[in-house]
Amino acid sequence: MARWGQAGFLDRQQVYRWETGRREPEEWLPFLEQVLHLDLSDDNEPQFADTVTAVMLLGGNDVERRQFLAASAAVGLAALDLTDAEAVTRRVNRPGPVAVGMGEVSAVRTMTTTLGDAASELGGGHARHLAVRYLTVDVKRWLHGRYTDTVGRELFAATSELVHLIGWMARDEGNQGLSQRYNVHSYKLAAEAGENELAATALRGLADQAIDLGHIPTAVRLAEACEHRGRKLSNPKALAYYRNTLAHAAAADSDRTTATQMLTSAQAAIELAPARPGQSWASHYSHGRWAHESGMIHAKLGDYAAAEEHLHLALDIHGLDRNRTRAIVLADLGHVQLKRGNTAQALTTWNDFLDWSDGVQSVRVNDGLTNIAARLPSIPDSPAAQELGERITART
Repeated sequence: MARWGQAGFLDRQQVYRWETGRREPEEWLPFLEQVLHLDLSDDNEPQFADTVTAVMLLGGNDVERRQFLAASAAVGLAALDLTDAEAVTRRVNRPGPVAVGMGEVSAVRTMTTTLGDAASELGGGHARHLAVRYLTVDVKRWLHGRYTDTVGRELFAATSELVHLIGWMARDEGNQGLSQRYNVHSYKLAAEAGENELAATALRGLADQAIDLGHIPTAVRLAEACEHRGRKLSNPKALAYYRNTLAHAAAADSDRTTATQMLTSAQAAIELAPARPGQSWASHYSHGRWAHESGMIHAKLGDYAAAEEHLHLALDIHGLDRNRTRAIVLADLGHVQLKRGNTAQALTTWNDFLDWSDGVQSVRVNDGLTNIAARLPSIPDSPAAQELGERITART
């Protein structure tokens, strides 16, 4: 269970061979240490309490993985366990194979931005394994290198961003369990670096995922923890980001009062935010993304007029010019228009969705396509509906 997320891979015969000395556990040894709470390292360093070691094991297994990991509420809540406050300090000034400075930190952030741009345009399925190999080869070497406390905290923060991106990519290609585990490690790396914004962003990803999986009480708890960390920040985009997260979870929990309060508070924050992206992680939360998320929260609350207004706003303002992102908004807008009885507009919007989603590898785009196909039979027959149906058939 510790290694693969499900039972059945380790049997009694393997254990018997280890007990009798006929074989060495090798690949299994770190997981035996984890489950049995052992420390078998020569220098008695707590390997499995170490977030760096854990995330590198996850990345190494990811490269060779042949099946999906199961997603659960327990994995998401694992992020809220106490983090290792001494994680960076323990690694500072240790002997290592390479000296690490701010140049290496900048390299990690540049690669994360480049890979993130590609994923936003073409979907998470295009470059995830490239990102994982970068993590487990280049970044691993630097994390095990020699650095000062200041550089170490920046390196942990930059790695948290990369790990969060890999988690987003895994989720975008449909591997929810793997995504959860990356987000948990992203949170712990950020917390150990003392970066509240990055920690809140990782919690936000876990909360949003818990909503999709139907773990609503877990989603509310994670969203509350996310919003609580976000209160310590002055960045208006970050405040809007995390308040909308709690609004989304509250709406899923049928808590209209909290959802409405957080929506209003998020809008007040985003109205104070500059249009251009900033340097921090949450500063890339654009007005377009805020409008899209707010629209879907309004839809969840049953206010379809406000939902359509926000989705049109999302399409009209800067920040949603990526193929994947724009396609997802168009799919959502068509559903809202159909709910309002505007069938002709919905069909036109869904045709636009097909144009923008062509060539994108994303589970959310695939879900949009499936949902449209499921609704078409209930729409009165017309040339526009027939044309849309033929285009969908050609894509599937």
